[in-house]
Amino acid sequence: MQGKIIKGIAGFYYVHVPGHGVYQCRARGLFRKDDLKPLVGDDVGIEIISDTDKEGNITQLLPRRSELIRPASANVDQAMIVFAVMNPKPNLGLLDRFLIIMNRQGIDTVIVFNKTDLVTEAEAAALADTYSGSGCRVILACVREGKGLEKIRGILSGRTTVVAGPSGVGKSSMTNKLYPEAKMQTGEISRKVKRGKQTTRHTELFALGGGTYIMDTPGFSSLYLTDMEPEELKAYYPEFEAFFRDCRFAGCNHINEPDCAVKDAVKAGKINRDRYEGYKLLYEELSSLRRY
Repeated sequence: MQGKIIKGIAGFYYVHVPGHGVYQCRARGLFRKDDLKPLVGDDVGIEIISDTDKEGNITQLLPRRSELIRPASANVDQAMIVFAVMNPKPNLGLLDRFLIIMNRQGIDTVIVFNKTDLVTEAEAAALADTYSGSGCRVILACVREGKGLEKIRGILSGRTTVVAGPSGVGKSSMTNKLYPEAKMQTGEISRKVKRGKQTTRHTELFALGGGTYIMDTPGFSSLYLTDMEPEELKAYYPEFEAFFRDCRFAGCNHINEPDCAVKDAVKAGKINRDRYEGYKLLYEELSSLRRY
C-alpha cells in the first residue's frame, strides 16, 4: 500500500493513504543503514500491522521530485508566503529573506497579503506593487471577508504547497476557511499522539483531495541567510536583471559602484525603491558576516 507522509513526531510517521485514512508508522531500520530519513511530503510504501488501529511500517521511500532543506520536506511544488498588510505590520526584510531561500531551492513562490480591510485600497495596492517585479505572483486578500479565497484555491489546486508566514497573519484562518477538513485531520493525529496543542509546533501536510496538499509550518519571526556570499544576492532580485548589462562594471553589486544602471533605474522609478533598499540592507548584513 502506498501513501504520503503528512507528519513526523518522536519517531512516528503519519501516512495518509487515499481512501483509507491516516496510519501511524515506524520507519524500517534499512533507512538508517542507508542514511535515509523520511520527510514530510515523501511518497512511501507501507505494510499494515493493524487496520483497526491504523498502524503500520514504512518499507519503501519512493523517488523524490524535490527536497527542501527549510522546512525539511519533500515533493513540494510551490510555496505560499502569507503576510498581513497591518496588525502585524509587514516586515518586508523577512519577506525578502523567505523569497531568497525559496528561490535558492528552486521553488516558485506566491505572496499573499492578508487583512486588506485594515488599510486603504491605495495602501494595499502600493504594497503589492513593491513586489510586482519580484517574479512572484502577488494576491491581496481578506480572509475574514472571503476576498481572494477563490483565487488562492485555484493556485493551490492539484499541487503540494508549503504555506508559511509569521504568527498572527491569518495563515491558519485561511487554511480553515478554504479547507475545513484540515481541522479533522489535525484532530485525528492529535488523538493518536495524545499531545494536544504541542503538535502545532511541527510541519504538517494536509491531504485535501484531488492531489491537493497544503504543508502548514510553524509561524516564524526571523530567518537567516546562510552559506551565501554577498555577491550572489543580486541574482535573487529579478527586477535588477534587465539592467545588469548597462552597468559600467561587469561584476557590479549595485551598492557604491559608479555608473550603475540598477541605481539609475531606482532613481527613475523603474525599480521599486523599497525593494532596492531591502537589497542594500541584506548585502551589508552578508558582507558583515563574511568579515567575522
